[in-house]
Amino acid sequence: MAITFQSLLLPLHLCLSNALQLMSRIFYVFFTFLFRIAFAFVALFNAKARKGLMGRRTQNNKLKQKNIEKTIWMHCASLGEFEQGRPIAETLKKLHPHKKLIISFFSASGYEAVKNNTLADEVLYLPFDGKITSSKFIEYINPAIVIWVKYEYWYCYLTALKKNNIPVLLVSAHFRESQPFFKWYGGLHREMLSCFTQVFIQNDDDILLLEKLLPTTKYSVVGDTRFDRVLALKEKHEPLPTFIQDFIAQDFCIVAGSTWPEDELQLMHFTKSSKGVKFIIVPHEVDEDSIKEVEERFPTNIKYSNLQKSVTNDSESNILIVDTIGVLSRLYQYADIAYIGGGFNESGIHNSLEAAVWGTAIVFGPVYEKFAEAKELIEIDVATSVSTPIELDAIFNKIIGDKDILLAKKQKAAQFVQAKQGATDKIIHYVDEKRLLIS
Repeated sequence: MAITFQSLLLPLHLCLSNALQLMSRIFYVFFTFLFRIAFAFVALFNAKARKGLMGRRTQNNKLKQKNIEKTIWMHCASLGEFEQGRPIAETLKKLHPHKKLIISFFSASGYEAVKNNTLADEVLYLPFDGKITSSKFIEYINPAIVIWVKYEYWYCYLTALKKNNIPVLLVSAHFRESQPFFKWYGGLHREMLSCFTQVFIQNDDDILLLEKLLPTTKYSVVGDTRFDRVLALKEKHEPLPTFIQDFIAQDFCIVAGSTWPEDELQLMHFTKSSKGVKFIIVPHEVDEDSIKEVEERFPTNIKYSNLQKSVTNDSESNILIVDTIGVLSRLYQYADIAYIGGGFNESGIHNSLEAAVWGTAIVFGPVYEKFAEAKELIEIDVATSVSTPIELDAIFNKIIGDKDILLAKKQKAAQFVQAKQGATDKIIHYVDEKRLLIS
């Protein structure tokens, strides 16, 4: 039998592939080891990291137990992912009230914000990834089903869940060509992706990437559950104190949400030069030191907490600094323009849908490529990305100066969100159809 060049290459390719996979696993173990050391070191100086470290240590004794009954487990990287997965958790809890709902977080900020939420039976930190820690955590939780929200890929957890035949759903997933899944060195990430029972993706662009890696039966386009969440929040419509409306009066209103220092530097010139415009600035960080820095950037301000204490607003300031949490999504209802913070940071912009659902024109910085909805909002001329204060001033003045432009953007924003709802129902239908919670 003749030996061809191709037949010699095949075993060589398999050998190299297996060797690369083994090296990736070794590197991952080494990386997670170094990550723990680095995390502990950062915790010496960073309050959030310290909370995360101490929280994990405190819950260690609890993890020695085991849930006798099967549970529903939803894992979120942080608060944003919790809000994204919340419609699914709420629906599953309603349909299966006898099942215990456990929500885990990697970040301290997510955990701290949700730890007292009555939706979950238990809120936990996700222990650092490792063969022993992941096995113990899964044994403690005893999940019937796992909901993994958007991203965060932990090798030991995912492979252990697959080994134990526990269904794991990746919801509201969105992929980019720059991710390791689609690189020659991404074997470990591709292995993790194969651990999901089903991947629910946001749009057709994701199909073009996933069709190279997964069978078509393993993924489906259902949209983003955040659309369902923001519509539910709008429908609930919890009122805000009347002093907000009193502050705005009849003026044009710009709400700048989840701002970082870089965003605030962009906004400073326009707040000084514009007349007849009210600004509500909601910083991402609201600790005392951060608020002091924001006040220094906008010296002619009044704080939300001060308005809460007084019956009337005696200040002539056109800038309101919100120094509390939990009100941003409702403040957007007063916005003619919403400036979404985070667009000058590597992680990118915050939730633009919280603003769009109220029908607002939207502006944000240049880092938005990770977010499919932001790109779509730009395509339909609701949102504008800016890179400099000059560009920001120009788009603000353009919208303020033309009521027709403003009205068109507002209408298209509200219609966009309304048309995108329904992802939660499709995911729940899959769970029911596959009888994943029938026991």
